[in-house]
Amino acid sequence: MPLAKLAAQHEGRPFAGKSLTEDYEIGLRFGGLGLKTMFVRIPSEPGEPGVVSSRGYFPSTLGAAVRQKARWLGGIAFAGWDRLGWSGGLGERWMRLRDRRGPLAALLILGAYSAAFLWSQLWLAGLLGAPIQVRIEPLLAMLLTINAWLLLWRVLMRAWFTASAYGLEEGLLSIPRLFVGNLIAVLAAFRAFSRHVGGRSQTWEKTQHIFPKEAVL
Repeated sequence: MPLAKLAAQHEGRPFAGKSLTEDYEIGLRFGGLGLKTMFVRIPSEPGEPGVVSSRGYFPSTLGAAVRQKARWLGGIAFAGWDRLGWSGGLGERWMRLRDRRGPLAALLILGAYSAAFLWSQLWLAGLLGAPIQVRIEPLLAMLLTINAWLLLWRVLMRAWFTASAYGLEEGLLSIPRLFVGNLIAVLAAFRAFSRHVGGRSQTWEKTQHIFPKEAVL
């Protein structure tokens, strides 16, 4: 049994009590044993759109959402780095880098919104007649154009898949929720980093889960 193999390597305990993201860590440890893992999408009924899954509402308040995401981010990016390090081939290291990009992504999001705000001020100043001329290099213009198309594609795919699972209204609402998600990501990254630096990264912050009623499902 895979869990028995993990237990044999960790004093009879397959689950690390100090891990903040035990499911993620177990997946990586399975890979270290040479085992394969995968995401499986199984229909709840043949021909029906529903799938076998565990449903629960994401925290509905900003503070609870930030705490939840900070635990995920801290467990993967900071504590995961300390506990699991870097191992495996190039593909494995790339995936770990991708998983741990959260803090860097938060800085880039913050920088992007700051840049967008400054550009809006320049545009407004020019609209009001200020003698401002901003010259954009061709290479930068090309990169911004490519990035804009990729962002549009990502937004459309997000809306499409959300609508396919939850309906057209939720699919459309997924677009403005991008900004809320980015805000939560930035706040969670700063919270996870401050807790890691302060030595409190191993403290489990329990999130109160609210599950849909049977009538809703």
